[in-house]
Amino acid sequence: MNKNTFCYQPIGIIHSEHTDPAKSPIQPCYAEGAMGKVEVFPEYAEGLNDLEGYSHIYLLYHCHRANPAPLMVKPFIQNVKRGLFSTRVPGRPNPIGMSIVRLLERQNNILVIEGVDVLDGTPLLDIKPYSHRIDCVQNTVDGWQGEVDDEIAYAIGSRHKID
Repeated sequence: MNKNTFCYQPIGIIHSEHTDPAKSPIQPCYAEGAMGKVEVFPEYAEGLNDLEGYSHIYLLYHCHRANPAPLMVKPFIQNVKRGLFSTRVPGRPNPIGMSIVRLLERQNNILVIEGVDVLDGTPLLDIKPYSHRIDCVQNTVDGWQGEVDDEIAYAIGSRHKID
């Protein structure tokens, strides 16, 4: 293998109610109440020890159904072309997705989660705990997303119709 090539193997599968990308929430903040399960393969189950103490976790996954995107894209919540890396469009040179979800419980190698925006059957690459102490950044700037009204962003992001 070339030293500039990486090969990742899934550690599990994400299960959710979402099967149609066009009807799925586009981010966890728009997926309130959407339930799911993370099935971690048995050989990695021991690595889940102590995760129960966290309310939220990061899921890192392979966007297996994403089509490649050009470097300039129209993001879901705005009809203006933006640089790919200033968006969270799933089609990327390396289609790695990331979601912060609520961890409700652990059942051996199964994690019950809420706020899932991931398509059913998505290969899981990694899990990391969310820590307010480490991960919460204050006084941030949201770039072009600050131009989008919160109500409109919610309606588009959750796939609800705008009145």
